[in-house]
Amino acid sequence: MKIAVVGTGYVGLVAGACLAESGSDVVCVDRDEAKIRTLRRGKMPFYEPGLEELVKRNRQEGRLTFTSTLTKAVKECTIIFIAVGTPPGEDGSADVQQVLGVARDVAKAMNGYKVIVDKSTVPVGTAASVREVVRRETTHPFSVVSNPEFLKQGAAVEDFMRPDRVVIGVEDPRAEGLMREVYLPFTRTGAPIMIMDCASAELTKYAANAMLATRISFMNEVANVCELVGADVDHVRKAIGSDRRIGPSFLFPGIGYGGSCFPKDVQAMVHFAAKKDYQFQILRAVESVNAHQKTRLFTKMKSHLGTLKGKVVAVWGLAFKPRTDDMREAPSVTIIEALLGAGAKVQAYDPEAIEVARRIFGNKVSFAAGNYDALKGADCLAIVTEWNEFRRPDFDRMRKAMKSPVIFDGRNLFTPEQMREHGFTYYSIGRS
Repeated sequence: MKIAVVGTGYVGLVAGACLAESGSDVVCVDRDEAKIRTLRRGKMPFYEPGLEELVKRNRQEGRLTFTSTLTKAVKECTIIFIAVGTPPGEDGSADVQQVLGVARDVAKAMNGYKVIVDKSTVPVGTAASVREVVRRETTHPFSVVSNPEFLKQGAAVEDFMRPDRVVIGVEDPRAEGLMREVYLPFTRTGAPIMIMDCASAELTKYAANAMLATRISFMNEVANVCELVGADVDHVRKAIGSDRRIGPSFLFPGIGYGGSCFPKDVQAMVHFAAKKDYQFQILRAVESVNAHQKTRLFTKMKSHLGTLKGKVVAVWGLAFKPRTDDMREAPSVTIIEALLGAGAKVQAYDPEAIEVARRIFGNKVSFAAGNYDALKGADCLAIVTEWNEFRRPDFDRMRKAMKSPVIFDGRNLFTPEQMREHGFTYYSIGRS
């Protein structure tokens, strides 16, 4: 099987490396020649656990190559995955111009039957638009498939290699057979390959992310009520999560979701529903709750400290979640911008995202070499990302480094009882 993957972002590079690992010959295409040169040297453009080793191994074994020349890749491959960005517009809609542009270029390079696969997250109707674009540019036979990804950053390789399910929107038997062949190595343990129409496949991706975002915002609302009535959100979370109809996943309260998927996909779903004159009221509320939740930690700091001007605030965690360096829509950005605006000095640490943060904040923030270094002289600590290395710190060392032993825990890493024993003033989410 010869496969081309156009786009070497999170989705494209992970997909290309995993497909090569299954035995296919894969060429990853990107018009950014500097990025291609970097990949050929074995350097990753972003952090994702396990990906670098996978790329290096398949490069060495000759199954994975990188090029900036799309035409040659299209001519040599039967299946072409499109995995380019679909950034949100100002109105929240997904911009599919890159997808359509790649489809047009693929069509011009075709030399026979091709399966063109939308791997990018695209709104309903994109497969039909791709089909029309390709039809205008070529007389060669082709099929258009919608194959949304369900990869969690920080566990993307594992998710691709051992999926819960594979969703394939397809409208002809030939393309269906080829796509089943592509995914057979990943579904031998029983994960279903779900065949459906393209529109249903496109909507499935948005519906899944919107549901997960809704669970997060719902639980954050519950946590806020817990604080008002003196309840403990951990007890509530465990009790409702034991109900088989609900389950325990995505019920952890915090300071809002971020990243490249949930915010963008919720906005896009609201937008394309509105284009059909449907107001998606639940998702509008989800967005509103999430925006408010990102300010909760700052509000608690301001309430406790009175004024933040001249205060030194240590921040643990910058990425929107652990095991990634991605800071897109990260709660840390909202919190740090609010702290800087209030006149505070910020000393931050993250195991992977510091270089990304430097590009965002420049010299406005002091970046520490380690988590304890960030605490030196701090009036308080804000825990923003739940990296494992933050879960069992040396509390005595922390207290000695800080000017004041005050912690604002946005991820509930510790218990109030534990913090009292160690002499900290402790604020968390949804607990007294």
